[in-house]
Amino acid sequence: MPRKVHYGVDYDDSYDVYEDYDDDYADNYDYEVEQNASETMAKLEADKSGVWRCPICTYDNEDSMSACDICGVLRNPLIKAIAKMDIGGVGGICKDSGASVMAKSLFASLPRDMAKRTILFEVQNDVSSSDDNLNLYNLGNIRGTFQEFNSAFSSQNHKVNIAPFKFDALSPDDLVSNGLRSVKSKSKGNILSKKETKIQVESELVAKGPVTRERRNGVSENDSASGSGNKSEVFDTRMKAETSSSKSRKEEIIDEGKTSTSQYNPEKWMIPDKLDAGLSQLNLAIVGHVDSGKSTLSGRLLHLLGRISQKEMHKYEKEAKQQGKGSFAFAWAMDESAEERERGITMTVGVAFFTSRKYQIVLLDSPGHRDFVPNMISGATQADAAIIVVDASLGSFEAGIDATGGQTKEHAQLVRSFGVDQVIVVVNKMDVVEYSKERFDTVKEKLRTFLRSCGFKDSCILWVPASAMENQNLVANASDVRLSWFKGPCLLDAIDYLQLPTRDYSKPLLMPICDVVKLPSQGQVSACGKLESGAIRTGFKVMVMPSREIATVRSLEKDSQVCNIARAGDNVTVNLQGIEGNRVTAGGMICHPDYPVQISNYLELKILVLDISTPIVIGSQFEFHIHHAKEAARVVRILSLLDPKTGKTAKKSPRCLLAKQNAIVEVALQTPVCVEEYNNCRALGRVFLRASGRTIALGIVTQIIKREE
Repeated sequence: MPRKVHYGVDYDDSYDVYEDYDDDYADNYDYEVEQNASETMAKLEADKSGVWRCPICTYDNEDSMSACDICGVLRNPLIKAIAKMDIGGVGGICKDSGASVMAKSLFASLPRDMAKRTILFEVQNDVSSSDDNLNLYNLGNIRGTFQEFNSAFSSQNHKVNIAPFKFDALSPDDLVSNGLRSVKSKSKGNILSKKETKIQVESELVAKGPVTRERRNGVSENDSASGSGNKSEVFDTRMKAETSSSKSRKEEIIDEGKTSTSQYNPEKWMIPDKLDAGLSQLNLAIVGHVDSGKSTLSGRLLHLLGRISQKEMHKYEKEAKQQGKGSFAFAWAMDESAEERERGITMTVGVAFFTSRKYQIVLLDSPGHRDFVPNMISGATQADAAIIVVDASLGSFEAGIDATGGQTKEHAQLVRSFGVDQVIVVVNKMDVVEYSKERFDTVKEKLRTFLRSCGFKDSCILWVPASAMENQNLVANASDVRLSWFKGPCLLDAIDYLQLPTRDYSKPLLMPICDVVKLPSQGQVSACGKLESGAIRTGFKVMVMPSREIATVRSLEKDSQVCNIARAGDNVTVNLQGIEGNRVTAGGMICHPDYPVQISNYLELKILVLDISTPIVIGSQFEFHIHHAKEAARVVRILSLLDPKTGKTAKKSPRCLLAKQNAIVEVALQTPVCVEEYNNCRALGRVFLRASGRTIALGIVTQIIKREE
């Protein structure tokens, strides 16, 4: 039957277009047509005896022929011709006349037995038959179903096995059922061998009842109308199975290319030699409240150690006096931009290098203003240890540790969340309070209590009273007698007391990109950052994430000096070639080509809520900071509250999160970021949540959730 085409208008399925016509009129019309046709044919037969004329080509055929010899049209009526044929047919029953050429060729090799079951042929009008097995709809044509021809021409004990038609490649239906897997992934022989089955047609089943077909996928379904319920059950089961298999295949595609780091074997040059006489590199961040003297302390320290020449220092002093800021001369050694000098505050992280007796120090001078805390996070996240600078003057220290706007507390919490567990507290500007021991003890007692609450141990905290402006207790013991009561080390000696953290030399290369410098004229891009794990050398092939571009290391720079090899813990500049500048971005990652870092925008976090006034609820939006990347994010789910003492679940699915609470939440990021679970890589698993210019929560990545789009 022709398929009805749906053009967007909904019609009633039960509506019959013929209901609008008069049934009596249709019956009379059919009767008149049949009567006129029979009278015409009778006249033609009466005109010539022994012959009959074809109604199409008007050729006169012999009376014994059932079809026209010229055009092949069957004779109408056919019963008269059938009755005269000497083939044993009885009452309009015939075997040869109704079989097509294809049917005869299929059964030509069988013994010429009489049919077990014959096919009835009748004169057909332009109406469809009510017999479901015949499915006739032809004007003057007589056909039978394939099963009837099979039963008619097969012997009783013979079965016909017919191989199904096979494509050279998978058909579109097979591609859909197989989860849209590529045909190229398998050879054609393998595909056909798995899909080949045989369709067995047995004459006994044809005679007994409706035919059962076995499909290529092995699922049998009944052709009869009564089996529609079974069909739906088979279809539902099949769809569930395909859905589950499709999901598993999608998960495999998501995880494709991610190789376990346990299979990684480092090369010999990646592991440092124990006999290496070179100094180890220590990344030291200087943090604290605004105007506590961080940049002045850094500039004075660099000048005393010879990193800033006397000529350059004289230049800074002259420029500072011209703008009426003579006390900022040492700070200008770190604050080089015009805007920073005009405003008198540090806005970006300044990087400087100097050498102590034990370490090669990378100094990270962080901004203290609350507006530039994101920059502080981006730069100071590289730190191995920290120097917390506090102002000893009356009122300034109290403002720094104030819960609402003090940056001393926030910086201390952030530094601890970076993984830093060793700090040096420099009580600066002691000259303002006349080097008072009582003031120093007061500052020490208040700040020690807070640092303990952040997780710092007393044995990992060093206290140094100093004055950067008067050069007291920086690179040597204090010369002022008013500071003679302090018997501890100076700042430079205190730095040598710090211990290096454990380096991951044996893991694949991972280097978060802190800054990017593009040199189009030379056709290279420079990426700055700290190697968190692995090693890198000149000529090494690396993958830049998230662009997944492969580049070649042209050269390496450490402390502005060209080097051949850099290992975990080193802060280096990597000059890349073979990659476009827009494919390397700050917040990205340089990693081993065979072990790329994961990329995701849906994460499960374990967080600690800080002092907040507005509760965190589902849908809360905030800034998401991880290593050097910053993205907009929102809370999708609050899974559970945790007991702060035991870490076990205290309450499931809370409605909101309040201050000082630990919780497990799921967050969705606006753009995917390079991330690893905290258990696999700590530096890439620490996160910071900020809103309204304040840090509202600290946390770690417990799970990277892969969602199917």
